[in-house]
Amino acid sequence: MATHEDDSLLARYCFACSLAESGGKLADTFYQQRETLQTDHKGTDLQDVVSLADREVEAFVKSRIAEAFPGDGFLGEESGTADASTRVLWVVDPIDGTSCFLNGLHTWCLSLAVVVDGEPVIGVVYDPNHQELFHALKGHGAWLNDRRIAPHTAPTVAGGVMGVGTSHRVSSVDFLPFLDELLQQGGMFVRNGSGALMSAWAAAGRLIGYYEPHMNPWDGLPGIVLMREAGGTTNDYLAAEGIARGNPVLLASKTLYPLLKQWVKQPLF
Repeated sequence: MATHEDDSLLARYCFACSLAESGGKLADTFYQQRETLQTDHKGTDLQDVVSLADREVEAFVKSRIAEAFPGDGFLGEESGTADASTRVLWVVDPIDGTSCFLNGLHTWCLSLAVVVDGEPVIGVVYDPNHQELFHALKGHGAWLNDRRIAPHTAPTVAGGVMGVGTSHRVSSVDFLPFLDELLQQGGMFVRNGSGALMSAWAAAGRLIGYYEPHMNPWDGLPGIVLMREAGGTTNDYLAAEGIARGNPVLLASKTLYPLLKQWVKQPLF
């Protein structure tokens, strides 16, 4: 028998899927006029770009959540935290892969997660360019549109392509040893500029896994839920105040995860 708690979570899940599509479509309208958008850099990192589209889409998503679930908290990449101490927290990146977005590449997405009592329970990634909605609710599996997804079945890293990402928040020492091991074991990798999207691809079995030495929660959490519900394994992303400072992300099938974990040179929790 469904409980009120179950119904409440399911309502948020359905709303999250619909909202991701609506927000992604709004982002796409800006994408069609990207050459005229005002852009800025965050701090001194010239690779960390923000545009009017990021701000407008996040404001849209934030306002819709506030209307539907006024007691919930919100953590967004652009606007920061509102009521992060609440029991239910929405974590949102309006456009993950802004540099790709601004340069006309089709590797960007809207990503969001819902954390309840300190546990990520909903993960949604929407790719407007391909009209693909990756979505998962704890205990209900992971899906691409209306098709159930599962991790890649490769028994070794040589059997597929690994997704990887990095940023200037970490040093090359945190990242290059993993790539070295991957290549020595006959593996290959891809980096497309959107960690959230590559994590979703890994949950769907397009990639054999995903690793990034540091991800912010709005990019890392959706893939964590997706991979777990797809039947794979992930690190404990929210350990050691991950919601406040971010953490590494490693996710893969249950077969490959133990091997990949050995190659990571930092604590995975």
